[in-house]
Amino acid sequence: MSSTELPGVRAVTAAAAPKVAAVRVAEGEELRSVTLPGLTLNVRSRPPARSGLPHALYVHGLGGSSLNWSALMPLLADVVGGEALDLPGFGDSPPPDDGNYSLTGHARAVIRFLDAAGHGPVHLIGNSLGGAVSTRVAAVRPDLVRTLTLISPALPELRVQRSAVPTALLALPGVASLFTRLTKDWSAEQRTKGVLELCYGDPTRVTDEALRNAVEEMERRIQLPYFWDAMARSARGIVDAYTLGGQHGLWRQAERVLAPTLLVYGGRDQLVAYRMARKAAAAFRDSRLLTLPDAGHVAMMEYPDTVALAIRELLDNCGGS
Repeated sequence: MSSTELPGVRAVTAAAAPKVAAVRVAEGEELRSVTLPGLTLNVRSRPPARSGLPHALYVHGLGGSSLNWSALMPLLADVVGGEALDLPGFGDSPPPDDGNYSLTGHARAVIRFLDAAGHGPVHLIGNSLGGAVSTRVAAVRPDLVRTLTLISPALPELRVQRSAVPTALLALPGVASLFTRLTKDWSAEQRTKGVLELCYGDPTRVTDEALRNAVEEMERRIQLPYFWDAMARSARGIVDAYTLGGQHGLWRQAERVLAPTLLVYGGRDQLVAYRMARKAAAAFRDSRLLTLPDAGHVAMMEYPDTVALAIRELLDNCGGS
């Protein structure tokens, strides 16, 4: 859910529209635009260290983008070829033609991308909203998912943490417009620091250069005419998914996932409760659990080395491909 990015990046122009400012890409990464019927997706990729490696697909959280994976992707480049999507309406991907920001809509976008890419089953890695989307993808299209890694997945909670309530309120009609008016005088730096305090277990771990890059990205995003609409509709999609029962319920779908699953939870997560780790470990039939007591909501950005090691172990245990 964070909009932070790594230091040492250079500006490039991606193909997706509309253009407000150049997006950023870390050294060794590539950006491309993938056009599907009714949908255009910006894709950030890191070529594999050698040919023949399996593919991994990274899916970001609410308000985030493919930039959220720039710390983790190079740490796995010798074992997987990495691609990270900007979900529709986020990062540099324009809104979907049908305006569908539901969890199913986002899952459908991921499925359509994977079907078009033809990579076969991938190692699917999702954070927050992306974790919920990835759970649904793995449940309904097991043929597309070799392993599943979920970092603070946005799965339904009976008792939502108080610190997560403002994010949930975005789902209510009119709240996004009200928040836009109330915060119109906030600087991009104020907004960015607020995101960091919410998403990081320890915001002081963010370097000055990384903060400057994050502020620059925030300035770009808030100029997008659809930014708040994408945020509000996607938040509403999460809330709606929480209320679904039966076979479409996320916990029921978690039980249907066949892929070996790595679950990562942070002890200082203010958006997804740490206590949900035990329930998730019980729900996914073939699961491994990594708990990071000092991590917040974006462990792959705070502790990329630790998360990468756990993913490597998951791949090793599953034959790697």
